[in-house]
Amino acid sequence: MKSQDLPDIARVLFVVAILCALTVGSLYVMRPFLPGLIWATTIVVATWPAMLAVERRVGKRRGLATLVMLLILLVVIVLPLYEAISTLAAHGGEIMDLIRQLPQYTLPPPPGWIHDVPVVGSRVANEWQSLSDAGPGGLLAQLEPYVSIAAHWLIGHAASVGVFVMHMFVTVVITGVLYMQGEQAASFITRFSARVSPNHGPEAVQLAGASIRAVALGIVVTAVLQSALGGIGLAVAGVPGAGVLTALMLLLCLAQIGPGLPLIGGIAWLFMHDARVAAILLAVWSVMVVMLDNVVRPALIRRGVNLSMLLILSGVLGGMFAFGIVGLFIGPVILAVSSALLTAWMSKAPTTPA
Repeated sequence: MKSQDLPDIARVLFVVAILCALTVGSLYVMRPFLPGLIWATTIVVATWPAMLAVERRVGKRRGLATLVMLLILLVVIVLPLYEAISTLAAHGGEIMDLIRQLPQYTLPPPPGWIHDVPVVGSRVANEWQSLSDAGPGGLLAQLEPYVSIAAHWLIGHAASVGVFVMHMFVTVVITGVLYMQGEQAASFITRFSARVSPNHGPEAVQLAGASIRAVALGIVVTAVLQSALGGIGLAVAGVPGAGVLTALMLLLCLAQIGPGLPLIGGIAWLFMHDARVAAILLAVWSVMVVMLDNVVRPALIRRGVNLSMLLILSGVLGGMFAFGIVGLFIGPVILAVSSALLTAWMSKAPTTPA
């Protein structure tokens, strides 16, 4: 091979170094806007079919359709999240004071009617009595450090209301731009992916969009529905602090923990104050709200993308711990695209002759 046919290694290295520097510099400049850009992209991808439907209804006027979608965004997403976060932040001191009092709290003895409950009555009464006999130094004192750590983390993330408002403002602005220029943005991403991987690039982009839509439908819609129904049940039953508990339920549902803990707390409070009828009705309502997760979420996710529920839930939980709330969408997308590309690569692997 002649020397002029050999690649210029120094030139290639310089080009790679320059491209890396430009990429890092661009990300650094865009760093304040990245959370809003990720949120806006997620929202636009998830709601693009609805955007097209609204545009058809208003006579193909993109500006008016964008305005309608932004108003829906404010009512459905921004305001509920703001209310949840601001409510937790406003009552953060009260929550921490209540947790600090756990070691001094003594559970009262179980009411007499607990023994008459079929099947589980005597066992529940015995466990309740043992916790009551333990006094202030019992189980609650052992749980207090762990509950305190969890509450510190929750309130610390919820207390940044100003940061949330700023991110939401940036998100709404970028969402409006993406709604107006949706086709151009999609074409750019598709062409870029085709340049990176001619065979699987466009397919990966479509899979990413379907994954985002599936998570938005399955996770967020289910969380809002469960927390809303749970909050209605708490308010009707007369449980104090129903607004705070509803906000807590929304965050717990987004984190895939479920609405059970606040609802169980409300049921226990009603039983302790001899509101038996309200407690039993709330317990029945709570079972229905909790079971809603097993019906609505799989159906909504399957409408978006045909992926394993284990893969999606792993992406939701892992993404949340790795990237925060926005990881609810980033995690499943990363796992879904990686799984699809790996499957495509394995299916086209050369066969070994026998």
